[in-house]
Formats: sequence, structure tokens, C-alpha cells
Amino acid sequence: MGRHGENIRKRKDGRWEGRYLVYDRERDKKVYRSVYARSYDAVHEKLKNKKNQTQNLCNEHIRNQCKISPNDVNLDAIVQEWLTEIMEKKKRSTYIKYQLIYQKHIKKIFQDAVLSELTNTEVRERISEQYSDSVYKSIYCILNQILKFASERYNIMMPYLKKSVSDGKNLPVKALAKSEQKKLIDVLYKEMDCFKMAVLMCLFTGLRLGELCALKWMDIDFENKLLIVNRTVQRLYVEGYRTKTVLTETTPKSACSKREIPLSDQALTLFVKFQNNKEYVFGGEKPLEPKSLQNHFKKILKEAEISDKNFHILRHTFSTNCIEGGTDVKSLSEMLGHSNVQITLNRYVHPSMETKRQYINNLSKIYYSVY
Repeated sequence: MGRHGENIRKRKDGRWEGRYLVYDRERDKKVYRSVYARSYDAVHEKLKNKKNQTQNLCNEHIRNQCKISPNDVNLDAIVQEWLTEIMEKKKRSTYIKYQLIYQKHIKKIFQDAVLSELTNTEVRERISEQYSDSVYKSIYCILNQILKFASERYNIMMPYLKKSVSDGKNLPVKALAKSEQKKLIDVLYKEMDCFKMAVLMCLFTGLRLGELCALKWMDIDFENKLLIVNRTVQRLYVEGYRTKTVLTETTPKSACSKREIPLSDQALTLFVKFQNNKEYVFGGEKPLEPKSLQNHFKKILKEAEISDKNFHILRHTFSTNCIEGGTDVKSLSEMLGHSNVQITLNRYVHPSMETKRQYINNLSKIYYSVY
């Protein structure tokens, strides 16, 4: 079976067929053509070569024969070209994410829109406030990428869309309180299993959920006391299905996400204790299912008598504890796999009330010494 969005399929006669777009001058429109081969790899290579041969000629013809105007270009037509480029240049998970956001949140709003209608005012009026801040940001991010693509490919001037400032949205996620951390750790060390160890290792390293689930024993450098992040897992939609997904192992979120994290003696001792001849640290012969770990985390919270929390709060807690323990932001940013320290400061560092109170008490000591 071809990958999602590749336009490759296996025919009933056993041959593989790959479809690509070409510009039909007589009909003044793009039409599909096909290539055939006896194997997936062969048709994939043929399709790649055909796309490279036709794409530049097609785009050049459109630019030379037509005076492209934002009033003439349908958004959905541009999006299909943009998604094709994303599929070829980005990770498959990125392509699927962008495609889903467009289909679910953008297409129904701008179904018949032309590029000239994508102004700041028009977009703000059309986008409902019902979206979460995360979806709201994603919509603007994708629309701006589409406009940039259209501007570069067809040499037309397009605006940069600026989203309105969210009112009360995007509040920082709080870390676990010190009292909650104590209760949680007490439960984690009680009859520890792979799920409890995974939760504890998130507190020790700040790994993302998918990175934890994909962790292999080969990623643990016992000699140098390092944990090496090389992969992640996530569920991706299967081609031809809207609801069926498959657990997929991919490279980490970004280039900066590939990193080395120093292990404490305590963490290293636990890895030594639980070490076995299986491939994955927490999943055995295959990656641990993220949903399964999330469900066990809910049970652990309940056992610790802590109110329901999202698994990601463990990463926030790790970050906050590092800052309160004196870790510099640059080091923390690298351990978290961020591209810059501003992300770390804005999103993950949330000083507790205890820390603020300590700063105030230190200030009082300075004032008191004056007298």
C-alpha cells in the first residue's frame, strides 16, 4: 500500500499505479496522468521523476501565459499544490497534521474563497472563537504558510496574517505542587512497574510522551550516564481511512529534539535495575502505546489522591524544578529539545509561590540589614 497522500496504489492486475498532475494547454487546466510499474519502489521512482519534469514546465507556463491575480486563484487549488510540496519535503507526520487541520478547520470556512479574501479583517471575522488557542494558532500558521507558498510560486503579493491577541487563552500550565510531587513519588516507588518507571523518568528527564514510549535500551549510555533521544512515536491516520490509525515510529519533533540528557545516579540505578534483553525500555518488543501510558498515569494520580492532570504536566514540573534548583535556562532549553530559550521561558518555566516568597524574604533581609 502506498503512503498516505502519495497518489500511489496497487491495481487489481498486480501492477502499481502512480498519478501526477500535468498542465493541459488545450483545455487550459491541470489533469492527471499515470505511470505504472511492477513494484512500489519502481513506480515511486518513476512518479518522482515525472513530477520533477512536469512541475517546473507547468508553473512556468502558468506564469508566462496568465497574469496571476489574487482575485483569480482559488484557495483550495493552491492548498492542494502546497500540500503536495509539504508531502515531498516534510515528515509524513507533519503532512498529515497540516492536511487534517486544513480539512477540519479551514476548508469548511474558506471553501470557495479566493486569495484576495484572505485579509486580516476577513479571516478574523470568519474564524470562530470556539477554537482552543492551540488550534487558533495552527490555523493562522497554516494560512500564512499557504500565502507564502502562493506568493513565491506565482509572484503575487500576499499579506501576513496576524492573529488577534487571545483574551485569557494560552495561560501557562502549572507544575505539580511540592506536596503533590511528594505524594506522586511515594506511589511511584511503591511496587514499581514499567508504567510507574516511565512517569518517574519523565520527572527525571523532561521527555515528551512519545519520546518516552519510543525509548530503546540502546539509547541509554550507561558508561557516560546519558539518555539519547533519537525517536518518538505517535498515531498517524492510515491511507483511505478517516478514523483508523497506526502507531508509527518517527524522528523526533525537530532537529533540536535530537539530544543527549545527563542521567542522575538515581535514574541510572533504576535503568540498571529494570534492564532486560527486550528492545524497548517500557514497551518490551514494541514501542509503548502513548494512550496506555496516559491511562495508567490517571490511575497513578488517583492512587496518590491527586486531582486529574494531563501527562504533559510532568514535563512542566521537571522544567520548573530545574529552574528552582539553579539550572540556567540555556541548559534547560537544550535538555528539553527547544530551538531557542524564549520557548523555554514563555512556555515551561513557572516559578512557584514558594520560590516567589523566598525572593521576597531575601529582599526583606537586605532591607533589615540597613537598620
